[in-house]
Amino acid sequence: MELEYILPNEIEKRSFEIISSELEKNIPDDIRPVVMRVIHTTADFDYAENLYFSENVIDKAVSTLKKGCVIVTDTNMALSGINKTALNTLGCKAFCFMADKDVAETAKEKGLTRAAVSVDKAAGIDKPVIFAAGNAPTALIRLNEHIKSGDFIPELVIGCPVGFVNVIQSKEMIIQSGIPCIVARGRKGGSNVAAAVCNSLMYMITRK
Repeated sequence: MELEYILPNEIEKRSFEIISSELEKNIPDDIRPVVMRVIHTTADFDYAENLYFSENVIDKAVSTLKKGCVIVTDTNMALSGINKTALNTLGCKAFCFMADKDVAETAKEKGLTRAAVSVDKAAGIDKPVIFAAGNAPTALIRLNEHIKSGDFIPELVIGCPVGFVNVIQSKEMIIQSGIPCIVARGRKGGSNVAAAVCNSLMYMITRK
C-alpha cells in the first residue's frame, strides 16, 4: 500500500473525498455537511445511520447562530473543540460550566451531578442557547425536565453523550420532547462529536 502525497492544506479536502467515495447511504443535502464532518472526526461510518435530525433543524440552527447565540457544552473537551474563529465571526460565545465553583457547590448540596446543575445555570442565560452534550446523559435528562416545565427551552439541543447508563434513554427523551435537536442515537457519541456538530453548523455560514 503506497502513501499518498498530500499537501497539508489539502488533507481535509482529500479526507472528505474519501468519505464521499465510501459512503454507501444517500444523505440529504441539508444534513450532509453535519454527517460528513462527524464521520471525518470519528472515522465511523455508523453515524450515517445513527444521527437523528428533527424537522427543519438545520434552518433553525443556522438562524440561531446568526443571532449571536451562546453555545453551552457539558465538557471542556467539547468547548475546546469548537472552532473559535467561526464562533467569533458569528458573534457567538461558548461556555462550559462544569468546573465552576458555584456549580460544584450546588451539585454537592443538592446531590445532583455537575452536568445537571450546569443545565440549571445555562437556564439563566438571557440570549438564545444551543446546548451541546457530548458526555453526560444527566444533562439531557435535566434539559428534558426544564423543557417539560417550560422554564428553559434551548433553541437547539445537540445530544451526543457516550456510554452505557441512561445514554440511550436520555437521547430518546430529547427526541420525543419535540425540541429542535440533532442526536447521536444509541451508545455512541462523545465530546468530539458534539464539537463536530457545532462546527459543521457554523461552517455552513462562515465557509460559503
